[in-house]
Amino acid sequence: MDLRFDEITADILAHPLFQGLKEHCHHGKENTLYDHSLSTAYCAYRLALRFHLPEDRVRAVTRAALLHDFFLYDWRSEAHRRFVQQYKGWHRIARMHAFTHGALAARRASRRFDLDDRQRAAITCHMFPLAPMPKSAEGWILTLADKMVASREVSASMMCKVRRLYPRHSVA
Repeated sequence: MDLRFDEITADILAHPLFQGLKEHCHHGKENTLYDHSLSTAYCAYRLALRFHLPEDRVRAVTRAALLHDFFLYDWRSEAHRRFVQQYKGWHRIARMHAFTHGALAARRASRRFDLDDRQRAAITCHMFPLAPMPKSAEGWILTLADKMVASREVSASMMCKVRRLYPRHSVA
C-alpha cells in the first residue's frame, strides 16, 4: 500500500486478536471484517492526507479506523440474536449491533492498544447518525471512510447476488 501506512498499522495488523477478524464475514460473504477494517483504515489515511492533517493526527485517524470494528464477536450469530431478543421495544433497538458496536470496539481496542481520547471518540461515533455526532476531524474522517468503504462492499455483494439470480445468456 504505502510505507507510512504500513508503519502506522504494523503492530495492530500483527496482533493475534486482530488477525482473528479474518474469520468473520462483513457486508456480505465476499469480504471479512479484517478486509473491511484494513480498507477503511487506508481510506481514512488517504482522506487525512488529502485534508492536510498533521502527521500525528494522520496516525491517530488511521489507527482508529483500523480498530473501528474491533468488537470481537459475531453479530450475526444465534447467541447475539438471543441476547438482543431478551429486550423489548426501544431497549431492544438500543442494544442492536449498529447502535452499540462503536463504543464496545473503543473499549476493547483501548485494552490492547494505546489509544488517546480522540481515537476512542472517533471509534465510538463512527456509526453517526446511529451513534453520537463526531466532534473532531478524526471522527468525521473515520465516519466518512467507513461509509465509503461499506457502500462499496455492500454494492459489490449485491451485484454478486444479482448476477447469480440473472446469469448472462451467451449468444450462439
